[in-house]
Amino acid sequence: MRFLLRLASLVALAVAVIAGTIDSIQSVAASSVVITPMGDAWQDLNPSSLEALQSSIAYYIHPRFYTLAFQWLMLQPAFAVFLVLSLLLWMGGYKKPPAAGRFAA
Repeated sequence: MRFLLRLASLVALAVAVIAGTIDSIQSVAASSVVITPMGDAWQDLNPSSLEALQSSIAYYIHPRFYTLAFQWLMLQPAFAVFLVLSLLLWMGGYKKPPAAGRFAA
């Protein structure tokens, strides 16, 4: 299970770097800071899955949760969302080193 969490963390980190690179390229081209919100990035990649998730959250969980939490998350920068996701997945798959050391009996 740890391996899958660390692998997912690596994928999320790669997506965060790609999203940050795209924002950097667009910022240089526009000569101003361009930060792509998560909702816009998801809308560009796969609009049908975004709509399906929105309707599922509003129907199965609670409409107020959708308006508060999900919309707030979709307004955050895409690279930051994936960086936080990568950190959380890495923390979930982290293995603490043994306290006694390598050669302890």
